[in-house]
Amino acid sequence: MVVEPWLLLAFFLALFAGAAALAWFIWYRRKRVAEIPKKRGPQLRSPVVLAHGILGFDELKWGPIRSKYFRGVGSRLEKLGTRVYSFKVHPTATISSRAAELAKALELLDAERVNIVAHSMGGLDARYAASKLKLGGRIASIITVGTPHRGTPLADLGSGLWLVAPATKLLLDKGGFDAHGLLELTTERMKRFNEEVLDQEGIFYGSWLAKATFRGLNPLLFPTWQLLKLKAGENDGLVPVTSQSWGVTCGRIEADHWAQVGWALGFDAPGFYESVVSDLVERGL
Repeated sequence: MVVEPWLLLAFFLALFAGAAALAWFIWYRRKRVAEIPKKRGPQLRSPVVLAHGILGFDELKWGPIRSKYFRGVGSRLEKLGTRVYSFKVHPTATISSRAAELAKALELLDAERVNIVAHSMGGLDARYAASKLKLGGRIASIITVGTPHRGTPLADLGSGLWLVAPATKLLLDKGGFDAHGLLELTTERMKRFNEEVLDQEGIFYGSWLAKATFRGLNPLLFPTWQLLKLKAGENDGLVPVTSQSWGVTCGRIEADHWAQVGWALGFDAPGFYESVVSDLVERGL
């Protein structure tokens, strides 16, 4: 069968026109949505500080591409009128070291008090800074998400492997990799942490508990999720739900440890943090 050249030309022109129309429609819709005035309800008295967890960062850069640790969260909250700050601390150092970096950053803020919304180990940094670094007067609330307040069996396992492989630790230390923060998250060390790092008067402590289910779980977290399920019950792939509670339980979500900060397609992380802020507003913070 011979196809006429003009038919091929017409086909490709129609294909191009369709693609161009679709691109214009997407651009136009985004433009219209951006022009819709955002409804701003009651606002927080104090700004929000987003504190990242272990192996975390403030922003990743790949050429012109920028990606925040809390993906899409800061921009979403700012559009609603919330002042948002985020700081980078050492990704794997000890809690005390990371807390000192956080405290130094907080002291430079032009804000009388702040609401710290922390993910994972960031919640422990915030608690330490408030208790041990005399920052209680600067902090209105500490809200934690997926934080291992009572440690995680995964750290127990890692600590055991570390003891039988001292050569690995020595090699990493010489290479400048500080893994001490990873070792602090054992259940035994966190028990001592909770005995020594006491809640401070005047700070609202709240926590959001997260669990993952097989259906919405990142495949890379399946082995650890299954292991924790056998050892500690419901978990988010890295932290048991029973370890995540501290202070007032503000709510529960279904999201794995990475989805909690926007690194998944099936969970609306910006919408979740909007709910976190709304809860703080209702509490007068």
